[in-house]
Formats: sequence, C-alpha cells, structure tokens
Amino acid sequence: MLNWFKHKNYPEFWNSYKQEFKQKPIKEIDKIRFVVFDTETTGLDTKTDKVLSIGAISVKGNTIDVSDSFEVYLNQEKFNRDSVEIHGIIKKGNYKKIDEEEALKQFLAYIKNSILVAHHAAFDVAMINQMLKKYNLPKLKNKVLDTGNLFKKTSICETIEKHYSLDELCDIFKIKKHDRHTASGDAFITSLIMIKIISLLQKNRKLAMSNLFSNPNKKGLI
Repeated sequence: MLNWFKHKNYPEFWNSYKQEFKQKPIKEIDKIRFVVFDTETTGLDTKTDKVLSIGAISVKGNTIDVSDSFEVYLNQEKFNRDSVEIHGIIKKGNYKKIDEEEALKQFLAYIKNSILVAHHAAFDVAMINQMLKKYNLPKLKNKVLDTGNLFKKTSICETIEKHYSLDELCDIFKIKKHDRHTASGDAFITSLIMIKIISLLQKNRKLAMSNLFSNPNKKGLI
C-alpha cells in the first residue's frame, strides 16, 4: 500500500473517483445530483473515534430518489458502550459488516462527483477524511453543503447565530423523526429538510448554485 503512496500511484478505486471530476460541472440546481449522507460513529472526536455506519440518499430536481440510496456497516476495531444507546449498533450485532477500505471503495463509487449534503457537515466530512487518511489517500473532492447553514438563509430562521440541531429543524418543518440516530434514517430526514429549505429559497427568486454556497452570515444574500 505504501508503495503506491510514495509514487502517487493511487489505487484504482481512487483514480475512478477522481476521474469523475473531469466532467464539466452542471450549473442548474434542478439537474444536479445531491447526495445527502450521515455517519454514525463511536464518538465525536474526529481524530480518535471511528465510523460505524454510513447512510446516504440522492436528491435530484428537488425529489428524493429512494432507489438511489446507500448504506454500509463497518467492522469495529473500537467499541464505545456509551454510544450504543444513541445509534444502537453493537459490536457483534446482526448487521452485515465490511472493513473500512471496502466501505470507502463503495462510498466513493456511490457519491461520484455529486454535491454532498449533511447536517453539521464538517463532522461527517472529517470522519470520512480520517478514513481516507488512514489509507494515505487525499481528502474528499466533492463540494459540500450544510443544512444548518442553508436554513440560516431562509426567512423563517430567527437567529443566524444559533446552532440548530437536526431535531430542532425536524420540529420547525414538522418532519417525523423515524429511524433517528441511524445513518440511513438521519440521511433521509436531512434530505427532507434540504428539499423544504430549497423550496423556501426558490419561492421568491430564481436560485443559483452560488446562492447555496454563499455565507449565511452576510445579510441580503437571499
């Protein structure tokens, strides 16, 4: 493995993923494939904790495509009993588990060059990047949107300084919290929130990709 690292001769699955970004980017929001994803982990330390599961689902044209979804459970080297109460994943559960490298292969093949979306996305992206680093691979190349930041662009956001949790946004948008604290369940809930936010932003004006990535702390953008 270190041989290909020294010569920048990355494995085929990374090269295939990288190749996706040579395509001309799509600018129309309704034609872009967004991948909403979530990770369940052993804890909240992005340097020492491990990913237990990854769940994702695609959104295109402001529609969730349930047939285009992703879910994997990872073999656990580290086991945190305290976190089991949150995600319910035990070390020797009935889930079919795969190793980290295979999970990365499958995840990169699934996301391709899509725009990634997550709630408080910095954490989930950092956890995936930590896995990539373990195999001496570069960081994710995808553009990333955070539904917490997107919500702050809407007219119904009362305080942009507040740190809105996923549960709070579920309450605001009246979304049922089915399968909360599972990776696939949280990804689906986040995709519903994303659709509602974009619908609000498109209500009074034509929305451009630059609007989605603009700084929510600057007034008057949307």
